[in-house]
Amino acid sequence: MKVGVIGAGIAGLTAAYYSAKVGHEVSVYEYEPHPAMRCSYANGGQISVSNSEVWNTWNNIVKGIKWMFKKDAPLLIRPSLDFDKALWLAKFIYHTAVNDHARNTASTIIMGIEARKLYDEICTEEGIEFFRSNCGILHIYKNYDYFSQAQDIKPLYQANGCEWDIIEDIDKLHEIEPTLKNMRGLIGGIFTSSDFVGDIHIFCTELANVLKTKYNVQFHYNSKTLNYLTNPNMLDYKFDRVIISAGVNSVQLAKKIGDRLPIYPVKGYSVTINSNDLNGYKKLPEVSILDDEAKIVCSNLGGRFRIAGTAEFAGENYDIRHDRIQPLLNWARTNFPDIDTSNYSSWACLRPMTPNMMPIYTRSKHNNKVYYHTGHGHLGWTLSPYTAKLLVNQL
Repeated sequence: MKVGVIGAGIAGLTAAYYSAKVGHEVSVYEYEPHPAMRCSYANGGQISVSNSEVWNTWNNIVKGIKWMFKKDAPLLIRPSLDFDKALWLAKFIYHTAVNDHARNTASTIIMGIEARKLYDEICTEEGIEFFRSNCGILHIYKNYDYFSQAQDIKPLYQANGCEWDIIEDIDKLHEIEPTLKNMRGLIGGIFTSSDFVGDIHIFCTELANVLKTKYNVQFHYNSKTLNYLTNPNMLDYKFDRVIISAGVNSVQLAKKIGDRLPIYPVKGYSVTINSNDLNGYKKLPEVSILDDEAKIVCSNLGGRFRIAGTAEFAGENYDIRHDRIQPLLNWARTNFPDIDTSNYSSWACLRPMTPNMMPIYTRSKHNNKVYYHTGHGHLGWTLSPYTAKLLVNQL
């Protein structure tokens, strides 16, 4: 069967991989000149089953309202006349009201655990190196309310197979990650040792090379007119199936077919700090950290210190704003004062987010040859192998 995949980020490449593995003839089309140049370029690096909790809670809604006029807020909804944003937010409130939180969080945990196993299989079979570190993820807390909420959700994580080790002994936290000795105000943490980190861009680049050389997948970069691939006549002529994995751009492609995807672009930012010498590398934390209150994560990617976070509802806007980058740098300087932050690069992406925080991996309602693999939001790196494999099983 001939399969066309639109998008060469983590969602598109994993869909192409499992399609090729079962013997399909695969072609990948990408708008950019290289794989993984958008959402899969410089994320926080975490394969984070321990970050599976969906956002649909009244507590988060209240916080979002309070943060609306705070430029450095972890989650910022910029006021504007945007029908798509208003509709998305209304659906988000609906999924909160019907109490989807526990069920969807449990499903995400299960998908993440299965995806971790698939990453192990891919790395073993294809020999992909991507600065992977099996360091675990440590959630840190300086606020008693946030720490209490983290303890309350422990049964949900454990019931679905994810360890959620509560640590109240500060010396134990320092033992897990010695650089935390410089962090002021620390009151506790949650440690998930089975989570890991890695460079998503390098992984995608290496996987694309494997697909091209081992599985004879054809890549078409700089594809500026992707709409023709979803044209019914082109489908009949060239492909038996088309998988749309184009991130936020999947929405416009779906409209050409008659589908409406419940996706809104939620902007995230990151900075990558490059240590200038070997001593600088030694000052970086080895364990990946997630600050639940600040909504900031950090990872050591082979001596590069990646700090990512914040969520901004501002439509399809790729501008890198200084007032959103500065909180990431301030967080690093406050919590890791020994790290030299003078040499860094900044980046922003638009995460394809659904209002119930669940990924889309299903067939089109209007064309039975078209499938979607998108909508993973901030967990594309964590979930994509598993949802891709489920999708390919539907083809």
